[in-house]
Amino acid sequence: MGLLALMAVPTRGFTCSSTIRRAGVASCRRTVAKPFVVQTAPVAVKSSSRRCSTSVSAVGTPATSFDDGKSPFQITTPIYYVNDKPHIGHAYTSLACDVIARFMRLSGREVFFLSGTDEHGQKVEDSAAARDMAPQDFVDEVSVSFRDLLGSLSISNDMFIRTTNEDHKKAVQHFWEDLVDKGAIYLGSYEGWYSVRDECYYTESELVDGKAPTGAEVEWVTKEPSYFFKLSAFEDKLLELYDSNPDFIAPESRRNEVLSFVKGGLKDLSISRTSFKWGVPVPGDDDHVMYVWIDALANYISALGYPSMGDGTDYDKYWPASLHVVGKDILRFHAIYWPAFLMAAGLPVPKRLFAHGWWTKDGQKISKSLGNVIDPLELIDKYGVDQTRFFLMSEVSFGSDGDFSDAKMIQKVNTNLANELGNLNNRVLTLVFKNCGKAVPAEIGPYSEDDEAILSSVNSLREKASEHISNQSIHKYVNEVVSMVWEANQYIDKQAPWVLKKTDTERMATVLYVLMEVLRYVAIIYQPLIPGSASKILDMLTVPKNERSFEHLDAAFKIKLGSPVTKPSPVFPRIEVPEPVGA
Repeated sequence: MGLLALMAVPTRGFTCSSTIRRAGVASCRRTVAKPFVVQTAPVAVKSSSRRCSTSVSAVGTPATSFDDGKSPFQITTPIYYVNDKPHIGHAYTSLACDVIARFMRLSGREVFFLSGTDEHGQKVEDSAAARDMAPQDFVDEVSVSFRDLLGSLSISNDMFIRTTNEDHKKAVQHFWEDLVDKGAIYLGSYEGWYSVRDECYYTESELVDGKAPTGAEVEWVTKEPSYFFKLSAFEDKLLELYDSNPDFIAPESRRNEVLSFVKGGLKDLSISRTSFKWGVPVPGDDDHVMYVWIDALANYISALGYPSMGDGTDYDKYWPASLHVVGKDILRFHAIYWPAFLMAAGLPVPKRLFAHGWWTKDGQKISKSLGNVIDPLELIDKYGVDQTRFFLMSEVSFGSDGDFSDAKMIQKVNTNLANELGNLNNRVLTLVFKNCGKAVPAEIGPYSEDDEAILSSVNSLREKASEHISNQSIHKYVNEVVSMVWEANQYIDKQAPWVLKKTDTERMATVLYVLMEVLRYVAIIYQPLIPGSASKILDMLTVPKNERSFEHLDAAFKIKLGSPVTKPSPVFPRIEVPEPVGA
């Protein structure tokens, strides 16, 4: 779907990756709802009183117009299409969701983080045939590469779903039957332009130079029987949804795109095909398989056990989803088709949809033909997992397009991680180890005005970071922590504890202790972004593993005086810049 870029490609899937949920379809208690009713979650009014404080009792995140800041939180990537191996777009979407999910958990919220693979459709059937493989064997092989990518990136998803899982297929068929019962599906015939790569239908007016708006090739589908979803019946209902929930789609530029498309008029949507067989069979009509997107989108509820929706179920606990994160190329499917399907079934729509931009490389579009596809596993091998996470989440304003270059990555990682954070941590702990008896200072003096100022700054860091994460401004969250580290470097240079050790050892001890506390706060708040490195810093600071959530950002959990420390080791080795060829 779309360009090989910073987006998440067409998606869907099912298979438990770790502990958590299963998408069961056994005995279910169905919720009866009137057809064609717009249901949304209760809207919380934004209030400064809901902002997180740094007290021990503070649990949750700042309330917004789309999230109350305390309820169970479901966050999803799109499920990734398995016609090829993962690229930077898949990594980017997964990392963004992971940062938000980890932040919410550390804030004390219950989180269900879903990812997976989309394994049906003509494109998969064609790709399998090209390798002389059965479609199921093909998707079994390729799906592993996506699961492995999540593991390599330290992604903390609670479930990995695959659309070829039997429970998911049964859930989708139930969803289809529910839409039929509600009068939202009818049998007709379709002919027109179709992009196999995008798994999307296009009108003549949407084509650009004979291709899809994404640049994908299109083919003319000759007249064939097809079931249709009555999308045209939902034009006004969708506009009402967007108007009454202005933060439903973000960023605003994407919302405007959707509004323009819907106001241009919606036509009924073909939702089945007879020209290929690799898909979920339409209930009662095995000549048809479902259009991949009705199959794919339903993963968000099948993973919660739909159609089991009674009290105490995962569906009851987590739906409507708090946040769907997608690439801008699949915005239409999530912002128009998905809420329309849900409205037709009488189910609540998600609370929020965020569509991010695409990556280019060295100013050029990323494509196989140019040979500049970015393999995230190669980035990890070359630079490190946390370094890769840091760069991708900090380089671009989340929601905008971004450009990757090795030079930019080396500069950012060396500057913000190796030089600023890593060097600060090493300087402080080396001074402590050498001058305080290989232990946290046993005694400290009164705090000076400078001490109080920097401690006040770091005490406000969680509140600032929480505001940004609650609004998916991931880059702003990173910038807040980067700025705090810069302030700490200014503080140590001004206080010069290496000089104080000769003139005032009590003051030296106080300065070093203040810096250890600043590093404790910084490392705890950095855990969603650079979890492995933050853990190493907290270990060196002697912070107990059960005192690393945001509720522990309080003086009651400050570093214990006199605790033994070990000799520090570098957390972020500096990346050497390659010598120019011929130099």
